[in-house]
Amino acid sequence: MEKDLTKGSVFGNIVRFSLPYLFSYFLQTLYGMADLFIIGQFEDAAGTAAVSIGSQVMHMITVMTVGLAMGATVEIGQAVGAGNRKRARAAIGNTVTLFAVVGTALTAVLLLCVSPIVSVMSAPAEAVEGTKAYLTVCFAGIPFITAYNIIAAVYRGLGDSKTPMYFIALACAANIAFDYLFMGVFGMGAAGAALGTTLSQALSAVISLVAVLRGKSGVVPEKRDFSPNGAVMRDILKTGVPIALQDGLIQIAFIVITVIANRRGLTDAAAVGIVEKIIGFVFLVPSTLLSTVSVLGAQNIGAKKYDRADKTLGYAVLIAVAFGIAVSVAMQFCASAAVGCFQKDAGVVDAGAGYLKGYIWDSIFAGIHFSFSGWFCACGKSYISFIHNISAIALVRIPGVWLMSERFPDTLFPMGLATACGSLLSAVICVAAFALILHKRKKTGCGHAPEST
Repeated sequence: MEKDLTKGSVFGNIVRFSLPYLFSYFLQTLYGMADLFIIGQFEDAAGTAAVSIGSQVMHMITVMTVGLAMGATVEIGQAVGAGNRKRARAAIGNTVTLFAVVGTALTAVLLLCVSPIVSVMSAPAEAVEGTKAYLTVCFAGIPFITAYNIIAAVYRGLGDSKTPMYFIALACAANIAFDYLFMGVFGMGAAGAALGTTLSQALSAVISLVAVLRGKSGVVPEKRDFSPNGAVMRDILKTGVPIALQDGLIQIAFIVITVIANRRGLTDAAAVGIVEKIIGFVFLVPSTLLSTVSVLGAQNIGAKKYDRADKTLGYAVLIAVAFGIAVSVAMQFCASAAVGCFQKDAGVVDAGAGYLKGYIWDSIFAGIHFSFSGWFCACGKSYISFIHNISAIALVRIPGVWLMSERFPDTLFPMGLATACGSLLSAVICVAAFALILHKRKKTGCGHAPEST
């Protein structure tokens, strides 16, 4: 249902919107973690590596889809904040049209590129066939992944973060059941993990689509709203494309890191794959804050309540820093136990624990720049997010990880620290850009509405 987030307590709105969103992210992350955990119970390190490599590729595709859909979320959020239901309907209809084309084209291209992608990923020889099987099945299910994520983006733009949570909860339960069926009972290995994920995503997409067609979203587009509208498409893409490119580049950076680890051998490859899953779980909070700031900020900016948008950012940064410090300190004492949940091999556990102890500090700085990125999106300045992320990747993250890998061949700990340094640069750029924007706003006298609750 459509919800007005331009009134009431700013902090209260953050909590009410972010908690269902956080749980949705948790469940979505549980997809990949469940695949990795379950295959670890039935297969060896090669099977674990195949799923971890394949799921990383799929994660990249998913986050780029979500990033592009952020354009729709912001456009719908601003329309709702401005009380313009006609604009909201047009944004919803054009989003469906746009992503129907994108999903179909993406499926065809990726199915033709399975082997080259596995080659680029430098999968260990023992994991090549499993990775190919995993990706082939998952690529065939991309239309379902696309469908779910755009419908979720629509609901969130309307201020409703609870309904998508229900859809993903059902799908997550189905995925775990399918995983045990296909990997445990039928012994299908990596292909079984992919099939479980694809079928559960299809279930989620069908249920969410039925809900939209029955008017559960509160804003039902009319037939003419699905016809391409140049102005609406442009606004969606203006915000969505930089975010999609940014998220894609971030994932490419992580893939490069995976390739570097893969070339160190099967043990390090499996260790890095497991830690990426754990970090994905930890990063649920920063990711939730990004989306929360985007939606709340967009609605308040649409209503010209700029002070509320700024206050939303301030609260988000405080939450992110507090969480990041707490989890970073805690993980110094339980890294081995966390990695050990996914793989019993002592070598993998030891290597993964070292990587995790260094990598985990990234959660502090990532939380800061994720929050700022949400605010930039809400303001229609998502290109700033692209700039700070590409700068961090090109100047620090990739060269830093490569250098640490060369200098310290017996431990993954320095490689983990190098990733955190990349996010530190992003955070510095974000703070500088925010200060510049506020300075320009003060000079022009715009954006200082008296709303401050």
